[in-house]
Amino acid sequence: MELHAIVIVSLHSPKEKIWGELLNLSTAGVTVRGIDLNSFDDFVHQVLTPEGERIGLPTLFFPMTRVERIALDEPRGGIPSLAEVFAQKVGRSLLDYLALFA
Repeated sequence: MELHAIVIVSLHSPKEKIWGELLNLSTAGVTVRGIDLNSFDDFVHQVLTPEGERIGLPTLFFPMTRVERIALDEPRGGIPSLAEVFAQKVGRSLLDYLALFA
């Protein structure tokens, strides 16, 4: 995995899936600027219809003991990646959008 790739981190205890930008990967854990995968549609909606300030994504650290798997957010056959869905709906890539908050 390369830094700044868009990934999905699968966690256990409790089970969660986090979607976002990979900021750091070490033996201690993984740092992602992202959200729970179940919140993806809500996040896109908030980006498209901001009420007041635009929102970014929180920076999250998960210890390696919780990490089950890290997968690249890639298209599969005719199914687009979540990053492609975001770019299609918002009109800019996720990394371009997140750069507004750097």
